[in-house]
Amino acid sequence: MAGMAHLVEVLRVLLRSSVQVTVATVGFVLLGIGIVFLFLPGPGLLVVIAGLAVLSTQFAWAQTALNRVKERAAQAKAAAARRRRRPPHPLE
Repeated sequence: MAGMAHLVEVLRVLLRSSVQVTVATVGFVLLGIGIVFLFLPGPGLLVVIAGLAVLSTQFAWAQTALNRVKERAAQAKAAAARRRRRPPHPLE
């Protein structure tokens, strides 16, 4: 029975490790694609946020970065809304 318990523990570690590697791979791929899309036509910021969201399930630094990006996106949204509400300049 001790051999079976050891086998189950090894399988748990392998499964946990494979999940972490898969999450990291998917997250970094999304993050890389998002960074490329920041300079090319495409939904760059959304893909960066998606990549950070995936990575934040495994890494604390990614959660911190995700919170910063969300905060900056909210600030940009508020600034854009303020510009839209501003009355037109008389010379325009």
